Amino acid sequence: MTASIDFGVTIRPTPQGGSVPEMMSANERLLQAATDHYLSCWIIDHFQFDAQPILECFAFLSYLAGRHPGLRWGTLVLGQGYRNPALTAKIAATLQFLTGGRFILGLGAGDAEDEHHAYGYPFPGGRVRVEQLDEAAQIIKALWQGGPATVHGAHYRIENAYCIPRPEPPPVLMIGGGGERRTLPVVARHADWWNCDYYSPAEYARKLRILHDHCRLIGRDPAAIVPTCYMGISLSHDPKQLIRRRTMGHRGEVHVISGNPDKVTEQIAQFAGVGVRHMQLNFLDFPRTDGIELFLTDVLPRFTRAGT
Repeated sequence: MTASIDFGVTIRPTPQGGSVPEMMSANERLLQAATDHYLSCWIIDHFQFDAQPILECFAFLSYLAGRHPGLRWGTLVLGQGYRNPALTAKIAATLQFLTGGRFILGLGAGDAEDEHHAYGYPFPGGRVRVEQLDEAAQIIKALWQGGPATVHGAHYRIENAYCIPRPEPPPVLMIGGGGERRTLPVVARHADWWNCDYYSPAEYARKLRILHDHCRLIGRDPAAIVPTCYMGISLSHDPKQLIRRRTMGHRGEVHVISGNPDKVTEQIAQFAGVGVRHMQLNFLDFPRTDGIELFLTDVLPRFTRAGT
């Protein structure tokens, strides 16, 4: 296998049906795999999944990064409306400093309406949320220059704000979302990396072409943005253990990577073939670790690293 792609693992902040001790134990195996095989580590940003236990993204990430120095960490992805963007910029700059330049700030418009309402956050329409995302990205990038930074937007503003120590280099800014008319232009303007989740390779390729069109419209080199995707993966030699489709809220059934090592390798290679350079993997058998073990022995060695 000659396809070049890098991989990350999602570290679960919720057991989603299991126990918290099971969650923490399985996460330790994922973190060891990341250490041994140079995988990035990612934390999702949610406050609740019904009545399931769940840990807050930044607090959990900070705790784990302190316990496992040397790993690369990212948020997958922050809901921009949950935190003031200047505060987000400051937290990200601090994590960049404390991790030795290994932090990736993943940011999105946010789509969990019930969660926003439960925690008392407003949930405006999609157009407004994407406008807020655009302004948040502007403020974050301005503050990462150290300051004083002033940005006056329709939704957010900062005035002579400083972000010291200035992050050197700035964190990678990864913007998530696949909205073709509103979100992808924001990605084209501001992102270092682009992320979307649970699309088929063909649909991913189509959206990537649209992103490249938006880049060319503003005179930006499309190659300046690293294409990434977040994918559920179900890996087993036993067909009865496989999850072939997954339901995700308003999106209904979504694409997952599923099969034995040969089939999974083939599917990942299809994503690499359409341009994906970094894939964040969500092992769907969690808190079991059979999937990650089989991935490490029978799938990962078949790929070369992309160097993202």
